[in-house]
Amino acid sequence: MAQKATKQLAARNKATLNRTLMLTLGIHASFVLLRLIFRPFTRSSLLTYILLSTPSWLIQYWFERMSRPTFDAQTGELRRAGEDLEAQGLTEWMWDVLYWTYGCLVLVAVVGEGAWWLWAGIPLYSAYLAYTTFTGARQSMAGLAGAGSPDEGHTTGSKRQQKMEKRGGQRMQYR
Repeated sequence: MAQKATKQLAARNKATLNRTLMLTLGIHASFVLLRLIFRPFTRSSLLTYILLSTPSWLIQYWFERMSRPTFDAQTGELRRAGEDLEAQGLTEWMWDVLYWTYGCLVLVAVVGEGAWWLWAGIPLYSAYLAYTTFTGARQSMAGLAGAGSPDEGHTTGSKRQQKMEKRGGQRMQYR
């Protein structure tokens, strides 16, 4: 079975993208329908909706463009499986933004315009992620620069190895 992992990734991406597209269309359509029935759009509320839901539409487009599997039209063979939608880092952050926007849309439809302020959590969360990433990278770089040999009193290895060495058991040979 050639390219089993690639075919599995393509199937997983296709299922995830189809589910996300239906969820996006359903949430936005129900939001607009509820707004038209119960609280008609004003100029500012329509502008707010367009402005704050645009990132979710752009992320949805990005996922479709980068992760939708492509097949050869004549043979039906898989050409490209697409990017992994379960990847860490930027992809994970984009999923967070997408789901947070969904939650804000539902709350605005149910509670009212004041729930748009919850959308401010996205830039705050992004700033927190950037800060923790920066400080983590800085600490790891500082650890690399100040690393000495194990003979100088620095403890290295796992906790299990340290316990074994403390008991006088099997000692690690450092070279």
